[in-house]
Amino acid sequence: MSDNEQLNLRDKVEEKIKTVFDPEIPVNIWELGLIYDVQITAENDVVVLMTLTAPNCPEAERIPVDVEKAIKLIHDVNKVKVIITFDPPWERSMMSDAAKLQLGFF
Repeated sequence: MSDNEQLNLRDKVEEKIKTVFDPEIPVNIWELGLIYDVQITAENDVVVLMTLTAPNCPEAERIPVDVEKAIKLIHDVNKVKVIITFDPPWERSMMSDAAKLQLGFF
């Protein structure tokens, strides 16, 4: 896969992640800053390193599954692995300006 195709796939992955929302917060998880890293291998496997707003998040089981399902909808993607971490712990400063504005933090 060329660098241009890899970049295009990364854009597609980002767009799919942006369709996933924490049901308690009306902002997608990308803008919330819950996605720490996205890696795409030469075989088009996708590995997402993400966190949750809190370790005891009631949606802890559902959100990673939703991320995996969304990314698997991309035709070029083979395998998807979502890894949850709490290091570093999520905090409001990780949100995008758009998310802060939408949630009234400005």
